[in-house]
Amino acid sequence: MARPERREVTFEIDGREVRAPEGTMLVDAARMGDVEIPYFCYEPKLGQPVGACRMCLVQIEGMPKLQTACSTPVKEGMVVTTVSPEVKQAQNAVVEFLLANHPLDCPVCDKGGECPLQDISYGWGPGSSRFTEPKRHFKKPIELSPLIAIDRERCILCYRCVRFSQEVSEDHQLVFLERGDRTFVGTADGSHYIAPFSGNVIELCPVGALTSIPYRFRARPWDVEEDGTVCTLCPSQCNVRLTIRDDRRVLRVLARDNPAVDDGWLCDRGRFGYQAFHSRERIVRPLVREGTELVETSWPRALEAAAEILGRAGTKAAALVGGSATNEEGYLVQRLLREALGSPHIDSRPAPAPDPELLRACARPELAATVADIDHADAVLVIGCEPVDEMPILDLRIRKAVRRHGTKLLLMTPAPSRLDPLARVAVRYLPGATSAAIEALLAALGEEQGPAPGLSALCAQAGLVRGVRPGPPLDVRFNGAAARPLDPEQPERAAEHPEELLEALAAQLRAAGDVVVIVGERALVAGGEESRARRALLALLRRLGVGEQTGARLIEVPFGANGRGLREVGCLPGLAPGLQNASSRGHAWVDLPAALAAGEVSALLLYDSDPLRGCGDRIAWERALRARSAGVVAFARFRDEVVERYAQVVLPAEVYAEKDGTVVHPDGRLQRVRQAIARAGEVRSGLRVLCELARKLGADFGEGLLSSEVTAQVAAAVPFYAGANAARIGGKGIRWQELAGAAAPTADAPPADAPQAPAPAEHADGAAGAPAGVIQVAAQPALWACEETRRAPALRFLRPRQRLAMSPADAKQWSLANGDLVRLRVGDHQLVCELAVRSAVPAGRAFLIEGLGAEGAEALLGGAAMRACSIERLGRAAKVAASGNGRVEASSRPRR
Repeated sequence: MARPERREVTFEIDGREVRAPEGTMLVDAARMGDVEIPYFCYEPKLGQPVGACRMCLVQIEGMPKLQTACSTPVKEGMVVTTVSPEVKQAQNAVVEFLLANHPLDCPVCDKGGECPLQDISYGWGPGSSRFTEPKRHFKKPIELSPLIAIDRERCILCYRCVRFSQEVSEDHQLVFLERGDRTFVGTADGSHYIAPFSGNVIELCPVGALTSIPYRFRARPWDVEEDGTVCTLCPSQCNVRLTIRDDRRVLRVLARDNPAVDDGWLCDRGRFGYQAFHSRERIVRPLVREGTELVETSWPRALEAAAEILGRAGTKAAALVGGSATNEEGYLVQRLLREALGSPHIDSRPAPAPDPELLRACARPELAATVADIDHADAVLVIGCEPVDEMPILDLRIRKAVRRHGTKLLLMTPAPSRLDPLARVAVRYLPGATSAAIEALLAALGEEQGPAPGLSALCAQAGLVRGVRPGPPLDVRFNGAAARPLDPEQPERAAEHPEELLEALAAQLRAAGDVVVIVGERALVAGGEESRARRALLALLRRLGVGEQTGARLIEVPFGANGRGLREVGCLPGLAPGLQNASSRGHAWVDLPAALAAGEVSALLLYDSDPLRGCGDRIAWERALRARSAGVVAFARFRDEVVERYAQVVLPAEVYAEKDGTVVHPDGRLQRVRQAIARAGEVRSGLRVLCELARKLGADFGEGLLSSEVTAQVAAAVPFYAGANAARIGGKGIRWQELAGAAAPTADAPPADAPQAPAPAEHADGAAGAPAGVIQVAAQPALWACEETRRAPALRFLRPRQRLAMSPADAKQWSLANGDLVRLRVGDHQLVCELAVRSAVPAGRAFLIEGLGAEGAEALLGGAAMRACSIERLGRAAKVAASGNGRVEASSRPRR
């Protein structure tokens, strides 16, 4: 995407001539000339500077007073002085004022040794204090949330945390309360600060005012080491720095700024989920089943038992690979199945087998957008995806583009989105009808004057309902903060007719130049119409000008963290490494329960995957695993349900901090996962175990292979990874689309015209609409429905309870109220949960959270995009108050 070009200017600072892009703030431009200007409040990632701390005052020729370098853009011929007596006096004064009431408890402060206030006091402070009066004191620490403690005595009111809450994450929770020397940071109503990205304020704080409760008093900077790697808990693949003690224990996770990937932010799942690495529930020794119990055993015995199960099954073995596996692990698993066992049954996503030609077409380099392209796109179109739940950092990137660059946000989603308040147009369609919704948009784009022929029928097929009509952009203050709070639960501005809504969305796209299309893979496969949805998507990209100087580019959010990489190294049925056709087409993930029942598959290799949890068909998997004694060999970290109930052999798996390998970001960026800590207990490298298993099964993959050697094998097998190695990937990664000599996947060009719409599809138990007496229920992912909230003590309070999100109209029809306990039934299956009435939910459909195992949507929907469920009121749900860990005061409001 096009970036605005800025000419360079020449200016003078402390007698040095420096060149910098015009408009660069002086504090950054000075650094280009090796001049350091101290500051506390400045942080470019937060948007426009506020000049709150006054630490960066400099003298500029021609200006009568000192100026803040953080908010003064550099200009041609500017003459700047940072070392004059006037500047030194101002710096001394600012530091002296800040330290007047600062507690100076550096020896016990978590920030001690890595504190900007310490560094600036030594480098730019007066060296002594004239303040002899007693310092002010406040009750401390106060629990800002169960994850964050605030020490009011240390706070210097730099605005960083408040600006992050108001202008970056836009949760609008943190504010300054009271006035003068009693000013403090908190939430307006004194409640906990709970938000998906709240932990970033800890890292932003330039003093020890905001500290991590899990890390509090755990270590000093000189007691620990830091190592960089990539977080593989979700497709964001954020670059992280792990704080490590004794080479064995991760004590903290910090952002490792990579503007091309994460912009230096982390979600709380990635920041605090590290505690699961050291959970007492973790499997650290091999297990085998004796009778009904799993017991610990030796590695030789476990490998012999695993090889016996897989070898006996032979071509009837199947493998499911979890999304957190590296490219190297996925590559060896597919080799184990295809070469050692002769089996084609391998998959890495809970979906039917894809059309290889369409996957190759979607992987063409000219279609690929980068995450950074979002910043300067004219429009971002989100289809079937809730970024904050599926790829959280995308949520922040989209908000940044809308707020700072005026990007138009357009949404087409089945469920309400947290991004709705920012959208110019938001369209709701029937869960599982992504293909019909895209085809309807294509039809609307085809006619610039008046409604397109057949548009009404396509809108009806897609189940399009009300949404947000285009309106004036949201009011914005000078610093980019919202002039009014944004509440995603508020009723939407409804369009009178779906056709009108879709025409409005089409008009916005026609007026845009560069468009980034973000689509969720789960939306493409929902409803069993992936091929139709991908054809429609490719037609949409072509209609929007893909491949032209300005046009559309695509980011596909996969099921798992490394979903794209696993796809490209051959972990899909019918696809070999490099998205090439395999010699035979095996059973897909969703076909395996029937194959197990029919005896076509007799052994399962579960590589860090759990078919009973997530968006698969839990009902079918339970029935198949119970009815037939299939041999199950599991690489697992914890005794999850599928391991505890069905596994015959369990081989302990690594966490990402123990792995070495590569992953592929959704935009095609190869990134390195580096081992940062020693493996726990008797855990072995997954690559080593796979090689040993292959050897016992009669195949030679090599002995004691290093991850770099497997990376070389992957680069040789995948044409478009050609030349990729650790040195070229480096610390920031490299997109395979930019590798010299890499051969792109070959595929036919996207269709020139929109595909013809077939007869209306049935998306919910064979019915386009719910029969009388039932309601249509669909699943939606949730950020906190994950392993980390089950295993990391700090995150357990975020573990969601199941709830049914329903519109007020439907609740009224059923005589239900918010907080009621309801029972949902589908045949012999039932689920009891709390009702949550949400005005943003379209009438006629309701949503359950997936990923909660026996309580998740997967336990009721059976893999369907939507099912008709009967509903019954049981009474009022009991209220469970969220609480912290009891180590600090439990309110963000200080007690007098």
